[in-house]
Amino acid sequence: MRRSDLPDGFVIGTATASYQIEGATREAGRGDSIWDTFARSPGVIADGSTGDVADDHFHRSEEDVALMADLGFQAYRFSIAWPRIQADGTGAPNPAGIDFYRRLAESLLERGVTPWATLYHWDLPQALEDRGGWLSRDTALRFADYSAHVAEQLGDVITDWITLNEPWCSSFLGYASGHHAPGLSVGSASAHAAHHLLLGHGLALEALRGLRPNARVGTTLNLYAVEPAGDSEADLDAARRIDGLSNRLFLEPVLRGVYPADVLDDLGETDWFAENATDDDLRRISAPIDFLGINYYSRHTVAAGSAPAGAAGSASAYPGSEHVRFVSTGAPVTRMGWEIHPDGMLDVIRMAHALAPELPLFITENGAAFDDHVEADGGIDDAERTEYLRSHFAAAREAVDANLPLRGFFVWSLMDNWEWAWGYSRRFGIVHVDYETQKRTPKRSAHWIAEFLRA
Repeated sequence: MRRSDLPDGFVIGTATASYQIEGATREAGRGDSIWDTFARSPGVIADGSTGDVADDHFHRSEEDVALMADLGFQAYRFSIAWPRIQADGTGAPNPAGIDFYRRLAESLLERGVTPWATLYHWDLPQALEDRGGWLSRDTALRFADYSAHVAEQLGDVITDWITLNEPWCSSFLGYASGHHAPGLSVGSASAHAAHHLLLGHGLALEALRGLRPNARVGTTLNLYAVEPAGDSEADLDAARRIDGLSNRLFLEPVLRGVYPADVLDDLGETDWFAENATDDDLRRISAPIDFLGINYYSRHTVAAGSAPAGAAGSASAYPGSEHVRFVSTGAPVTRMGWEIHPDGMLDVIRMAHALAPELPLFITENGAAFDDHVEADGGIDDAERTEYLRSHFAAAREAVDANLPLRGFFVWSLMDNWEWAWGYSRRFGIVHVDYETQKRTPKRSAHWIAEFLRA
């Protein structure tokens, strides 16, 4: 592939998230997030680490901006740490936090890289979690206040905004399975968090539009193509359930202003949504957006029947689907155990396009973790990751050739980083990070992307 295989206006960028790279968790007025608290809890992070240092991006942002500019990226999607702006999730914005993100955005613009800011990539201020977190409607209101502060303070240097990153993860991994912060397991009530997250999106959209009329605003969902393992009625129902919880529970309210009735029935939450998800809420949630971000990594193949406890892809994060199991198709897998299916990316693009035919779409995350080895000469020949990215860029080209409204692609991730519950044991970066010295070394995949962008 060459860059010329994609349209001139097609945006190619890279992405990171605040808690995964910034470090400096106790500096410059930053408060604790739910991930600070969660990571300090014994036994919940695979290697016992925290994001207290991560990639030390807070002190090395100039170096990292120069790196992505040298590689030729047109855009950089980063997230703003809510507790760096409001230590306890309320009140006036912290000047030191605002200053950090202003300097970052200005540095990007000086080097010809467009800043894309995500308002929420999972680091809820711990003080708000102590008051109910996303299970409380009030958190959506506080998110609107925070979004207004950020828009007012940074909207002159940032035009492209994403309200939420992967609300499925925030609600179901955080409040159903407990595998992510805040580590709760409240069963089907985790869907209440999903509604409050989407309401927060709608309120943030209002705040941005009110303060910065020229802003381009969207949200990002992690979507999965879901296939039944067989053609039995039970397997088809298993696929319906997982598609409903993974995709339709988020796509349909955002793009059509309704929650799927069958999903609420599966959850046993029809009455709660009838009482609490008001028409006014749904009007806000479904207000027109300028684009939809899609994070794509893999596809799901599911069958009826219960998986062993703790099995990869188990239904613990899918309340109401306890008798569904995720099955292997025999496809190659990444270090995360996720099957590699580039064609699934086309499927989810078509899925979103069918619901909103005129809406521009962006792949806001795509990448893979593999075991990287530093060679004697210091290089990292990550051939598997290079091929993974090449095949998914090829799928993006197929989408464009099919006249689907795909407008850009962001590589996850710029650098190796603190990978949530896996700690430092999983590496997604196209740039290797030596966590002892913080030395950055572009891998073969980074060199491939640089050559691709030049070609």
